[in-house]
Amino acid sequence: MALRSRKTAGAAGNARPRRIRWAERWRGWRRHHSQSAAESLAKVLQQPLSSCMTWLVIGIAIALPSGLWVVLDNVSQLGDHLERPAQLSLFLKGDVQANDASRLALDLALRDDIQSTEFVHRDAALAEFVERSGMGELAQGLPENPLPHLLLVIPRPAAPEALGDLRGELEGLPAVEEALLDTLWLQRLQSLMTLGRRAVQLLALLLLAAVVLVLGNTIRLAIESRRDEIVIVKLVGGSDAFVRRPLLYTGLWFGLGGGVVAALLVAAGTFVLASPVNALSAAYQSAFVLRGLGIVDSLQLVLVGAFLGLGGAWLAVARHLTAIEPR
Repeated sequence: MALRSRKTAGAAGNARPRRIRWAERWRGWRRHHSQSAAESLAKVLQQPLSSCMTWLVIGIAIALPSGLWVVLDNVSQLGDHLERPAQLSLFLKGDVQANDASRLALDLALRDDIQSTEFVHRDAALAEFVERSGMGELAQGLPENPLPHLLLVIPRPAAPEALGDLRGELEGLPAVEEALLDTLWLQRLQSLMTLGRRAVQLLALLLLAAVVLVLGNTIRLAIESRRDEIVIVKLVGGSDAFVRRPLLYTGLWFGLGGGVVAALLVAAGTFVLASPVNALSAAYQSAFVLRGLGIVDSLQLVLVGAFLGLGGAWLAVARHLTAIEPR
């Protein structure tokens, strides 16, 4: 009996823990991921009212900057449709005769980079000035017409740099005193569009930060509701990653649902506004059509919601999970 006991003790002392193969670890990791995803989704769906409220809050927060961005994109498109061609005003020198000015207008109209030209006689320019300003008596007292002949040049559509080069070239003509490029309205439109995009980006950052905070608070409540379960899992040797995984999937489902709600809200808003906007465009004989989010943009919006859900859940778990330790 003593000999048998010593053999048994020796066998127990020589026992080695079984090594877990990499394939088994991989299968276990995948199995726990699938179980965590399914169980967290089931828990989210078990509380439909609170889950729908969370999805709606997240969806509205994501849809607001997205909808404003769609509006800016359509305004930019509308600006392209309503864009007036840039106009060059060539003020000729005082000694240039009307016949020479008319001949110069015809020569410039033959250029490939110029769409059309118009010759404005100095007398016609003075008459238009008197009509618009109402200073007829003052104009009658002038000994001679002080206005020069004018050529209105419409260049073909080109980049602003090319238009600037054309202005410099035309200003260098012997008969031209000064050349002015009418692009102030375009610069103002571009400045307003830049300001609008910056404002939308700032609003998006604020609202996305609010989404992360909402999701973080939701995950914090989920952690508190599972406190006893988390303590038991840690007592039996469960790692932080094992405990963290279901909570991250919970944030993912909330963010994914919020992204879907946001895409649906933007699509609904576009659908509601499309009919009156298209009718107004047709009344003005314009080819403008209201554009909404495409399939790719909608999927990107859903992915943004999913990443926000993961980010908010990760921040909440990193902050509150470490505070729960078994005693």
